[in-house]
Amino acid sequence: MALEKTNRINTLLSFYESLLSDKQRKYMNLYYREDLSLTEIADSFDVSRQAVYDAVNRSEKTLETYEKDLHLVKDFSINLEVIEKAIDYVDENYPEDKKLKFILNQFKIRE
Repeated sequence: MALEKTNRINTLLSFYESLLSDKQRKYMNLYYREDLSLTEIADSFDVSRQAVYDAVNRSEKTLETYEKDLHLVKDFSINLEVIEKAIDYVDENYPEDKKLKFILNQFKIRE
């Protein structure tokens, strides 16, 4: 599984996971976040490997459709870039303005 695809799906899951069914959510989390194989997932749910593969494949397409229609990930990325530029601008041009820095830093991602 390509790292780029894994990162993409994990990002989509972060935004749209709650829109998936319980089964889809479980399979996707086990496959993409826990790095279990299709066979391991199938064994733990007592279903065929093909059933898990089909569910994961459908879920991936569903997540991509949500993003195509809602573009939350794209919009979030754009907004994050703008915020980072604003923070850099304030750091360079208004280094003494603590209140402005504080306000802009409220937009930063909390880990």
